[in-house]
Amino acid sequence: MSDTLLEINNLKKSFGTGEAKQDVLRGMSFTVAKGEFCVLLGPSGSGKSTLLNIIGGIDTPDSGYVSIGGDRLEDMSEKQLTLYRRKHLGYVFQMYNLIPNLNVKENIEVGAYLADNPLDVEEVINTLGLQEHKYKYPNQLSGGQQQRVSIGRAVVKNPDILMCDEPTGALDYKTSKEILALIEDCNRKYGNTIIMVTHNEAIRFMADHVIRLRDGVVRHNDLNETKTPASELEW
Repeated sequence: MSDTLLEINNLKKSFGTGEAKQDVLRGMSFTVAKGEFCVLLGPSGSGKSTLLNIIGGIDTPDSGYVSIGGDRLEDMSEKQLTLYRRKHLGYVFQMYNLIPNLNVKENIEVGAYLADNPLDVEEVINTLGLQEHKYKYPNQLSGGQQQRVSIGRAVVKNPDILMCDEPTGALDYKTSKEILALIEDCNRKYGNTIIMVTHNEAIRFMADHVIRLRDGVVRHNDLNETKTPASELEW
């Protein structure tokens, strides 16, 4: 995996001014290779969510840059950034953010409509084990099933990068492991690059690449020589 997809170069970001100024990112640099499963690990306040927002083109750094496939986000117009988010990124959040008056299939189709080269909706529904639920509405599903739908909506776009922000944060242990195994399957089957933000130490064992953040800087940047399947993780 030598092809660099994502480059983060000396990112700095602060909020507030004067006495209230808080440095959130303090010169953060790393690269992520195409197809890699990368975990950003760190406690609350380490800058994980701010970093995701900047990679997602939702927020801008004070200095430094993000480049994807050699294109710097700072060089993009607002319209180009919108297209970048639509074409290149899929999001899975801690909260599922499903559209309540659409059924499972329709929620996943929303992702497909946004993409130039979407995956087959029925195939994604099967991969995620949602076939028997595809005409149910979000309020008829468990938390784990809703998270499967939100993964489906993100993956069906066939994004270069699947960004997962604490995707198991609201789920119990058994369901968390099922969801991690699904994300693992999607990485293997579709080749998307995964960037997963978590504070769960165990998840690092299933990743190719582990970046440990603290106080807005990279403390450790490690590659796993051997990976533990999600089904065998314990915490």
